[in-house]
Amino acid sequence: MDIEFRDMMASFPTGVSVVTARDGSAGPRGMTCSSLCSLSVNPPTLLTCLRSGSPTLRAVTDSGAFAVNLLHGEAGWVAALFASGAPDRFERVAWRPFGRGRSPALVEAAHAVAECTVERTHPSGDHVIVVGAVRAVERLRHESALL
Repeated sequence: MDIEFRDMMASFPTGVSVVTARDGSAGPRGMTCSSLCSLSVNPPTLLTCLRSGSPTLRAVTDSGAFAVNLLHGEAGWVAALFASGAPDRFERVAWRPFGRGRSPALVEAAHAVAECTVERTHPSGDHVIVVGAVRAVERLRHESALL
């Protein structure tokens, strides 16, 4: 049933994001993520689901901060790059530190970015639900989202 479930969910269009964080001396970390949900407007809160054991999840929980980069419609290659696990992915995209947590903002691939601090985490299956308090939002361009 795992394959059938994955195929079913792949047929449900949703926006694509890259979640990024700083990992101390190891540098930036990031992964493609389509599991993103606005949880509350007041206070602004979102949740994302990250794969258990991933270096990005470790950076998010260790630093207590992360950025959600909402990719624009022409950034499909960035989604593929950050899904690949390529070790040089941050050398292949334009980015800058964003907000107080200094998490990477993908300045050319994202149409908007949100800086979050970790409020809580909840393990569930092979992922961890991360609830983030939104601390800053920046609109980088007015383009449609990558679906």
